[in-house]
Amino acid sequence: MAETTSRSKKTKAMAPINNAYGHLQPQALDVEKAVLGALMMDKDAYSIVCELLKPETFYDPRHQSIYAAVATLSMDQHPIDMLTVAEQLEKDGELDNVGGPVYLSELTSDIASSAHVEYHAKILAQKHLARELISFSNRIETKAFDETVDVNDLMQEAEQDLFGLSQTNMKNDYAHISSAIMEAEDAMRKAAESKGGITGLASGFHKLDDVTAGWQPSDLIILAGRPAMGKTSFALSLCKNIAVDYNEPVAFFSLEMSSKQLANRLISQVCEITGHKILTGQLDKLEWERFDKRVGNLFNAPIYVDDTPGLSIFELRTKARRLVREHHVKMIMIDYLQLMTGSGKHFGSRQEEVSSISQSLKGLAKELDIPILALSQLNRDVEKRDNKDGKEGKRPQLSDLRESGAIEQDADMVIFVHRPEYYHIYQDENGNDTHGKAQIIIAKHRKGATKDVMLAFKGEYTAFLNEEDGYVPPTEGVYKSKLGDGDVDEAIPVGMPSDPPPF
Repeated sequence: MAETTSRSKKTKAMAPINNAYGHLQPQALDVEKAVLGALMMDKDAYSIVCELLKPETFYDPRHQSIYAAVATLSMDQHPIDMLTVAEQLEKDGELDNVGGPVYLSELTSDIASSAHVEYHAKILAQKHLARELISFSNRIETKAFDETVDVNDLMQEAEQDLFGLSQTNMKNDYAHISSAIMEAEDAMRKAAESKGGITGLASGFHKLDDVTAGWQPSDLIILAGRPAMGKTSFALSLCKNIAVDYNEPVAFFSLEMSSKQLANRLISQVCEITGHKILTGQLDKLEWERFDKRVGNLFNAPIYVDDTPGLSIFELRTKARRLVREHHVKMIMIDYLQLMTGSGKHFGSRQEEVSSISQSLKGLAKELDIPILALSQLNRDVEKRDNKDGKEGKRPQLSDLRESGAIEQDADMVIFVHRPEYYHIYQDENGNDTHGKAQIIIAKHRKGATKDVMLAFKGEYTAFLNEEDGYVPPTEGVYKSKLGDGDVDEAIPVGMPSDPPPF
């Protein structure tokens, strides 16, 4: 009678065969048994496989329950053996479902050694990933046949799910500190050999590079400012410096302006022609000559522009990977963060969505090992602060960032573009003249100091320059020109600058 009962329990505990996809799903039941047996024999086995395995990694539901019991015992810092696992399964109400103590005994008796438990665990992880991919493809196939499903939404959902699978199953192993020290030493020696101590991607603004040592790989840089401060123009000036002057490939994702508008801005900067004349084509002879001479530098510059409106983080990730792989892009710029979407996933609030986007941008910068510069809006608190609060009244602060908590936390660097002149403040806190000047405020810097950098701003060309190359006091009568190829035949007479139009 006892033999009959034991046999019935074994029959009940057999692993189900899932033919839902027309084939037996990827599995390795003998390996599952070997791993579970090793876990109940060797007290150190769980610590070896815990990062590789989860209960759902096992195909057999019995084995899922047994591994869950093992994980619970480990979390509670209890010993793991056949008796403790049986007791935990009893608490969980799963002991009879897995085949009782008899089945646990079989698992341990069939194992001679736990020496290969890590290798066996990797096999199970691969089988589980294969099953996940089958399930993923089946869901996408089913929805693709559904006429009510929007194909673009489905593509974004598919990319999100596939990326989630890759992230879940892609884990970096730990390494001895010596390897990190060797990398740091190599970077130090390269920095010592570089001009001006630039270890990253030079911005072309010397004082800024002195503080940052260039834009660093894997950094997320947030560039923020109120409307009319010129954050897009500053980003394009950076783009021009990096791509035109240093011939380093840059990608610019514009969610607000068209590629033609961006091209007009860049032409204005490089060729020193006002935006209005570019729109109307009313250039004089010298301007046409300057255009013909300089536009070739911009035409051949390695700048890649994408003006997809409402770009999702998943679309950006796909395009960014291709740009880095095919065109060796060294920096990505996004104008601007709040116009992006996190499609394919439902969020409780816009703040949660922006938080997810900023986290994804930081992850992308780390994955591609390049700096990503994302423009961001500021809230209206800046405008509410009165000038009577002092020259600092209109100065942006980290708390002014829209959805500031998530963005500030994820950013390696937060930079504000601030032009006191716009607010009719013509001297800074140190008494320096602010006519034709812009403060680049480094408000957060994980790898260095926070500091203000003063640049020249040429409103007629919406261009930012090194301070020594830009605005000259009216008594000297001209602006020095260092845009484009640095011709001096187009020095521009100076009158006291009025507030430029918003841009």
